[in-house]
Amino acid sequence: MAKTPTPHIGAQYGEIAETVIMAGDPLRVKFMAEKFLENPVLFNNVRGMLGYTGTYKGKRVSMMGHGMGMASIGIYTYELYNFYDVKTIIRVGSAGSLHEDLHLGDLIIAMGACTNSSYGRQFEVPGIYAPIADFDLLRAAADSCDRMGYRYRVGNVLSSDTFYNENAHNDKWMQLGVMAVEMEVAALYMNAARSGNRALGIMTISDHIITGEATTAEQRQTTFTKMMEVALSLV
Repeated sequence: MAKTPTPHIGAQYGEIAETVIMAGDPLRVKFMAEKFLENPVLFNNVRGMLGYTGTYKGKRVSMMGHGMGMASIGIYTYELYNFYDVKTIIRVGSAGSLHEDLHLGDLIIAMGACTNSSYGRQFEVPGIYAPIADFDLLRAAADSCDRMGYRYRVGNVLSSDTFYNENAHNDKWMQLGVMAVEMEVAALYMNAARSGNRALGIMTISDHIITGEATTAEQRQTTFTKMMEVALSLV
């Protein structure tokens, strides 16, 4: 394809599989690729945003970082969907719990994603667009969690543009049933919808907004393997 490599991805067309599992931290991607993929091959290191393609149980799959925030994941997923013919993107990442029954290490499968970002304004819809997951992926992920015996919830998340927010109003989001906060899923779901492709966000609870509990950076990088196993079960 003439438009590859792109400004942010150094791969040639065909070097990236139709299914890509993405994480914000490129070191988490490196960990996933080395732990789960057979014969992983590095296809991207532009800006240190590592990307690998290999096989998992005989099926071709890619893994790549997407950085932090809506703007960053927006760029990478746009290029993957529109220039590399990627059909499915699954985000595995961390999230902060806004729900009393979502604890450290639990999984949240994002059915929908609210946002305080202006990312969606580019589509100029005459109202508020509600970004949602691909239902078949969501149902399969929940089934995998049940089969594997992992604690999880399915629900609405908040994709926030700000990590340090002086006026987060978390109580307002909680009143509307929002279960966790993260920073990327809404843009992923919008890009998937606009390109006619599939997306799902599976996150591990890394901290609890209500209780103040939190995990370390090392734990977030190397111990959140349950969501990775669930994502790989969808390949």
